[in-house]
Amino acid sequence: MDKYYPIFLKIEQRLCVVVGGGAVAERKVKGLLEAGARVKVIAPEVTEELANLAIQGQIELYQRPFQPGDLEGAWLVFAATNQRETQEAVSQEAQKKGIPCNIADDPQGSSFIVPSVVRRGRLQIALSTSGASPAVARRLREQLEDLFGPEYEEFLALMARWRKEILNQDLPPEKRRQIFELLALAPIPLWLKRKEHVHLRNMAKNLGLSMD
Repeated sequence: MDKYYPIFLKIEQRLCVVVGGGAVAERKVKGLLEAGARVKVIAPEVTEELANLAIQGQIELYQRPFQPGDLEGAWLVFAATNQRETQEAVSQEAQKKGIPCNIADDPQGSSFIVPSVVRRGRLQIALSTSGASPAVARRLREQLEDLFGPEYEEFLALMARWRKEILNQDLPPEKRRQIFELLALAPIPLWLKRKEHVHLRNMAKNLGLSMD
């Protein structure tokens, strides 16, 4: 069984290359753009959405087959074509250059795999079956999406703001720790989901925190 080390990468303004122009490549590109990456796409044909992203200047697009040297300067590489020879060529060049590479539908040939992810603003929950069953990973992701609803985006936005306020207060370290734990254990997501803002305002007022 392959073993993986889970990690979240900061790829803002890093060059990421996607070889392929179909639906799978489009999903990879959108995920990379959400993380702030610079994206280069190489494929003879691309989806309408990828073509529009190129017109808008959000990605670099080279409508041609993959060529040696296309990975120069890349930080991450994704091969998402339906041509085995192309996939292998991308993988080999990435290995030579020491660039992490993901080969669609080929975890054995990839140096990393992309997990299923639940996103709620600042909250990201990534899960993987180590390539054993992407279908199971999707099912688990759907269950987590039900468990962690949209209210968690607002919850973590509040927590980020309150953390700055608390750290700017002249409080003993132990007192800060107690407040952080109180906020983490309070049913704030439930209050937000039920729109019971009176409880939230009362707690914020008692702790000297803002609600604006």
